[in-house]
Amino acid sequence: MKPIITCLFLLAASALPEMLFGQAPPKLRVMVLTDIEADPDDAQSMVRFLTYANTWDVEGLIATTSIHQKSRVAPQSIDKILQAYAKVQPNLLRHEKGYPAYAELKPKIKKGPPVYGMAGVGPGKDSEGSDWIVQVLSKPDQRPVWFSVWGGSNVLAQALWKIRHTKTVGEAERLYRKVRVYTISDQDDSGPWIRKNFPTIFYIVTPGYNYAYATWLGIAFPFPGANKEVVSNAWLATHIQQGHGPLGAVYPDVAYGMEGDTPSFLNLIDNGLSHPEHPDYGGWGGRYELYQPGFRDSNASFFKRENWPKDSIETRAIWTNANDSVTSLVDNQAYISNQATIWRWREAYQHDFAARMDWCTKSYGQANHPPVPKLAHPASFTIKSGEAFHLNADGSYDPDGDSMSYRWFLYKEAGTYAGKISFQPYATNLYDLPVTAPTVSKPETIHFILQVTDKGTPSLTRYQRVIVTVLPE
Repeated sequence: MKPIITCLFLLAASALPEMLFGQAPPKLRVMVLTDIEADPDDAQSMVRFLTYANTWDVEGLIATTSIHQKSRVAPQSIDKILQAYAKVQPNLLRHEKGYPAYAELKPKIKKGPPVYGMAGVGPGKDSEGSDWIVQVLSKPDQRPVWFSVWGGSNVLAQALWKIRHTKTVGEAERLYRKVRVYTISDQDDSGPWIRKNFPTIFYIVTPGYNYAYATWLGIAFPFPGANKEVVSNAWLATHIQQGHGPLGAVYPDVAYGMEGDTPSFLNLIDNGLSHPEHPDYGGWGGRYELYQPGFRDSNASFFKRENWPKDSIETRAIWTNANDSVTSLVDNQAYISNQATIWRWREAYQHDFAARMDWCTKSYGQANHPPVPKLAHPASFTIKSGEAFHLNADGSYDPDGDSMSYRWFLYKEAGTYAGKISFQPYATNLYDLPVTAPTVSKPETIHFILQVTDKGTPSLTRYQRVIVTVLPE
């Protein structure tokens, strides 16, 4: 028999407004800054980004420079991919609503200055890209703008410089509070300048120019324990490039690494796992913690490159590298690293991309669509030490009628409780899982994750996070 507390949860859940369990949250506002043409991976990431374009309000696609491409920008390359997207957009709409038309996205292609880094910041350095950023931030829309930065960030730096010099202090601070930045390492000297001069701005980055330590490497690099098959050239050819219409055809071959820029927007996908305002919760794009990192000299390491800029000392806390301890499903070995915060989800995010590429050419009935996990209780609740409760996924369903697998697991690093929690003698693949709270001496939070995977092709996964606060007796 279920404990009384579980029955109370079920009654409370049934009485809650439907909006708590079904209504979609407001779309995130997203802007991409890309040094496209510096490396094929920007074009790869752009293809993936557009398959999710219906899930966000895309505010801008800005061509920039970087340390890899210092004196040119390539907005025409963004437009080339957009034209391919335009040909499949009508078919994408057969699967989900909201895919913007080419005519809506085309005017949002902008270009930054064709100069490197801080040479593009200051008086008289405005560009159509920086002007557009100021215009977007100044809209009477209180939602944050998520800047997904794939190259240099000088166009954003110039926009912030312009705001500081043309707005009142109060108005400027109001606009700064809207800014959310994820940069793929530092690819020019404007990123450290932003972090130092605008200390209130939300910023995710592995600082410096030494990519060997970067979290984003987990997207595709061959780390021990990571699934290497789903990022192989053969897999990409079969599931992305070939037979998936014009958009798949413009996905270029890998040169240095697959989609190094994609982690900057993976956590913006509403899959039930990530919470963009809480990078420490973790998700497909990695997990990050807020602290002031120590100095690391890129030019003194094995990854040394000639004539690269010197690293800067961080002057304040930023969202940056954090470790996850992961038992690999590939070899059943335990690994701990900051890259593991991404590669642990590799099969799920690759399958999800493959399904959306299928949407480019297939009818609804021919393709797969993600399951919809549900909870029979609130997504957060408080209990006392030693108390029994249930984690219950009753009501979960699959829109295609596919069979589903359930898995409950503890995301230890996302919570405060450092001890062990055993589900024994129960199996973790039950849709209704009995759990006993640990004994604690102070209030602790525990993050349980419900993972629901369908048995369609490719198999697709969605999540629900349950945050349990445990109080001492």
